[in-house]
Amino acid sequence: MNVKLKMVFRDRIGIVADVSALVADYGLNISSMEVERKDNRAAVFLEAEGGERAPGKEEIFRILGGIPDLFEIRFITNMPHEERENQIRVVLDNVSDGVISIDTAGRITTINRIARKVFDCDHREMIGKSVKNLNLPDETILECLEGKKFNNIKKDLITEKGRLQYFVTGRPIKDSIGRIIGAVEIGKDVREIRLLAQSLSMPARITFNDFIGECPAITDALAFAQKIAATDSIVSIRGDSGTGKELLAQAIHTASRREGLFVPINCAALPESLLESELFGYVGGAFTGARKGGKQGLFEIAENGTIFLDEIAELPLGPQARILRTIQENCIRRIGGTQEIPINARIITATNQNLEQMVAQKLFRQDLFYRINVLPIHLPPLRERLEDIPKLIEHFLFQLASKLNQKVKTITKESLYKLSRHSWPGNVRELKNVVERAAILSDDETIRVDCILFSHEIGRSIKDQKNACLLDLAGAGSLKNLVARYEKDIIVDSLKKSSTIRKTAKELGMSHTALLNKIKKYKIEMAS
Repeated sequence: MNVKLKMVFRDRIGIVADVSALVADYGLNISSMEVERKDNRAAVFLEAEGGERAPGKEEIFRILGGIPDLFEIRFITNMPHEERENQIRVVLDNVSDGVISIDTAGRITTINRIARKVFDCDHREMIGKSVKNLNLPDETILECLEGKKFNNIKKDLITEKGRLQYFVTGRPIKDSIGRIIGAVEIGKDVREIRLLAQSLSMPARITFNDFIGECPAITDALAFAQKIAATDSIVSIRGDSGTGKELLAQAIHTASRREGLFVPINCAALPESLLESELFGYVGGAFTGARKGGKQGLFEIAENGTIFLDEIAELPLGPQARILRTIQENCIRRIGGTQEIPINARIITATNQNLEQMVAQKLFRQDLFYRINVLPIHLPPLRERLEDIPKLIEHFLFQLASKLNQKVKTITKESLYKLSRHSWPGNVRELKNVVERAAILSDDETIRVDCILFSHEIGRSIKDQKNACLLDLAGAGSLKNLVARYEKDIIVDSLKKSSTIRKTAKELGMSHTALLNKIKKYKIEMAS
């Protein structure tokens, strides 16, 4: 019999001795004990083993419940060190480098997912085995046990899958008093290093500062997101495709200071047969093809972090019910399992669908809708924030120039005028693609209008594009003023042709409130 308990006491001298003596008196052997002290409380975590005559769980409760100053006692699934090891394993399995560690005898203590993939081996098979069993090109990791270090040594590894080039760094592992207790070797694929060098111009973590825009709709949305980022409440992000819903979710996660991972999943990208196993995991033998040891689900991987359920409206009703239960109970059950696993992952959802209409049509559960709609945030489409286009273009051109190690290109007024006339069904994502395409097509440092090609124009002759879009824009002023002037002209012309402001807003594809704000901003006088 093996039991694991958590007991919370008023902190005092002799608690550990009291627990140890009582457990030993009843024929239980202590396998592990950990103590955490905080706010005049002492949490004692105990793992004990006993034979056939050992007391049962109810008897253990009664025995330990008599210790003075006990506030709480309960059984637990994992000891704190096991939780830490699981978290470290999850982190190591999600890094892009291969990691191998050994003890002083050269036995493998850690081999992460990338390393296992390279050496085509299983974690359980290799732990405790000699590192010499791996097909390493040399055994420099063993030299680290003598105190040696090495940095970025290039190595070649020949495997059945081909030749792999990588850079490796090795270090001895020391304890608190400086004794060498093992060694670690970290290898990075040469191709990964090239990709890393290309991405140095990109931010490591998305923050609210990475959002470009000054229109009231976007600044209000960001201000609200910043205000609620530190809470644990569910956030529901609404907006058209390409408006930056996942980026906003990442920014909220960064600002929340949660220590876990940001784990995104596109609910529309996985078939229903795989969706639940990805979200909730499964136990070994749950179905044909399942791993022997089972698999963690994304809710478990996102422990103490954030799980982002993109396109949540695409979830079938079955998974909807399981997610509802997860939200209500703060725990999950792996497929094929009976154990309830507590989870602490902040949930952020996103959709471009009208959930209220889907609820009415019984395509989305009403109870789940109310659960996820605690803190709704709406990201406006690009057509409602045309004044932000110049700044977005400048940002995208700077990013591309950094990536390609080139000078930052500029854009002509004719090009900006064409961009401002587009309806942008793909929103900011489409704008980014169009700007990058234009910068690549342009042979000089100025992006001309003949390089501005939308998806429906690709294939048409560049000459036709130029003749169709050259406009007389002399004296238009700055790019920002040019967009503002054009936007004002569109609104004035549309108001003249329409009988009401509400109808005009509908024809322009924007909300009634957004149009009123534009009328006020440009001081457009309404005919009586």
